[in-house]
Amino acid sequence: MKLIKLTAISAAVLASTAALAAEPVVVVDDNKAVAYEAEPVAVAYEAEPAYAYNADAGVVRNTTGAVVGGTKTFFQTAINPAAVSAEVGTLGYGANIAWGLNENTELQAGWAGGDVAELFGGDFDANDVNYDVDSDFSNPYLGVQLRPTGNWFTMGAGIIVPDNDIDVTANPEGGFYKINDTKYDAESVGALQGTVEHRNKLAPYATIGFRPNITNNFGLFGEIGAAYMGKTDATVTASNTSGGPIFIQDGKGDRVEVAGETAQGVANMAAQELEDKDYLEWMPIVKVGATYRF
Repeated sequence: MKLIKLTAISAAVLASTAALAAEPVVVVDDNKAVAYEAEPVAVAYEAEPAYAYNADAGVVRNTTGAVVGGTKTFFQTAINPAAVSAEVGTLGYGANIAWGLNENTELQAGWAGGDVAELFGGDFDANDVNYDVDSDFSNPYLGVQLRPTGNWFTMGAGIIVPDNDIDVTANPEGGFYKINDTKYDAESVGALQGTVEHRNKLAPYATIGFRPNITNNFGLFGEIGAAYMGKTDATVTASNTSGGPIFIQDGKGDRVEVAGETAQGVANMAAQELEDKDYLEWMPIVKVGATYRF
């Protein structure tokens, strides 16, 4: 009987509590009635799942982000060069663009060319024959510029793709061309003109230099070095095509006819001397210029 009473009392208390939670409580204070909404006694908590995925720790997502980020960085580097430069030197007049690979390394792409014969004095000697030179250079190149000590001192290396036209005209001395120790009469041979072309289609080069900065954006540079252009092929023609006799100057200074010799035969001997000379087999690189850094 006592158990039934206790059960009834407990049920009544629970019902009263639920009613208080559901309905407002009226409090009379100084003849004023104020209604307060009761807060529910019971608080519900949402259970945490046994496993929660952390998006920041996702291996696939982070790896993909790194790949995309790396590609973006490369793309930004490609379209945003570190510097542009203008130059003049033995390779010609030109310019280059540089991309910074790190603090001490730049990748350079450039071109230099034009008529630079005057930079060599406009003439040269092949054995005993002096030649006037007219040139048309085209030297696109790709290389790496290093600052090994992190200051103005630089070292460079790369590849040139040479396409250089070198035209030559022989200058007779005293009315004679001295070829293979023989003085051929210039009047009987005619004018000797030809071309010289390097055999290498790719020419490796190396330089050392300096690149001081004048301001935050502007700087100057100078470089010296060499490019291996390889041996040369020469072609020389004689203007006298009449087939007339060829004369030489003998040891007594007399003008003597050479039997069986032709003007083109003399020109061919001159071409052989040009090839043996290996004119600019090692092309000297001397250049100066100015740089604008972004």
